[in-house]
Amino acid sequence: MRAAVLHEVPGHLSIDEVEIDAPARREVLIRNVAAGLCHSDLHFMDGKFAAPTPSVLGHESAGVVEAVGSDVTYVKPGDHVITCVSAFCGQCNYCLSGRQTLCNRAGTERASGQASRLTIAGESCGQFIGLGSFAEKMLVHEHTVVKVPDEMPLDRAALIGCGVVTGVGAVFRSARVEPGSTVAVIGCGGIGLNCVQGAILAGATRVVAVDTNPAKLDLAKLFGATDTVDAAAGDPVREIRKRLGGVDYSFEAIGLKATVEQAFAMLRKGGTATVIGMMPPGVSIELPGIDFLTGEKTIRGTNMGSNRFREDMPRLVDLYLQGRLKLDELISTRIALEDINDGFAALSRGEVARSVIIF
Repeated sequence: MRAAVLHEVPGHLSIDEVEIDAPARREVLIRNVAAGLCHSDLHFMDGKFAAPTPSVLGHESAGVVEAVGSDVTYVKPGDHVITCVSAFCGQCNYCLSGRQTLCNRAGTERASGQASRLTIAGESCGQFIGLGSFAEKMLVHEHTVVKVPDEMPLDRAALIGCGVVTGVGAVFRSARVEPGSTVAVIGCGGIGLNCVQGAILAGATRVVAVDTNPAKLDLAKLFGATDTVDAAAGDPVREIRKRLGGVDYSFEAIGLKATVEQAFAMLRKGGTATVIGMMPPGVSIELPGIDFLTGEKTIRGTNMGSNRFREDMPRLVDLYLQGRLKLDELISTRIALEDINDGFAALSRGEVARSVIIF
């Protein structure tokens, strides 16, 4: 099969022929239909985070089951599925207490000494976060897939696998935004836009989108933002305090020291800041300690929107099919696998919300 492989860090992806093994007893072989380009992949390509090489990147995808291992009962050939990086063992304390995104994924990868799922010229090739979506096929553990109805378009379903479940999940699962509250979202890329529409679905009365790109601010309005703040024109904290006196909830969807500190600073008393963006290792943030005492403010992280993906993703599909969740508007362009490096270049320049590979 053809796949986009990262051979060196930092580096671009090359389109290589990769061999894929047959499913083991709890594995699922999927024919990919669509895969989204996410900033997380770009962080690893740029060397901001360590990545083993060679590896097939990609983690936001949807496709059709081609074959299953002998012990798989959840899906069968022909089923339409979304994949998710939140693989779960189903047995640890985190899984049993409903916090599967914190699971250590025991048993979801092949053990040392077993044949690699992917090989290039006989040598082992890795799968990004256990998936490797930038390929014509994927071989994954059954606990990384969720079934979706056949009527759900798979190019839009792919987006639910990361960007949507992370952004909407951060609102519903992580922060638990209450109806009637006020929300600010810093960074209006794919994740941030889903925070915006998640806040609207949760019943927030004011949702402020913050970005330096006017086109992204316009897109945020389409997703329901009631207010926009151009961070390039001045201090967004001052502007939000001027308009609203601060917000009940803020979401940082970039991963920068400065914007994380802004997310905390724009809170009103009792507010919660949720950090979604991937901050590189070693970055420290500085917060006014007195605010924790006198303002009872909270700052927290979130991993993939604290999702329970086999429960959450079917609900998101239903919301889309009901016309209540925007997915069509997230797709800026559809590209071929061969165009993947151009797609990431456009993402790096901030020109797109999501580019989607169509296989």
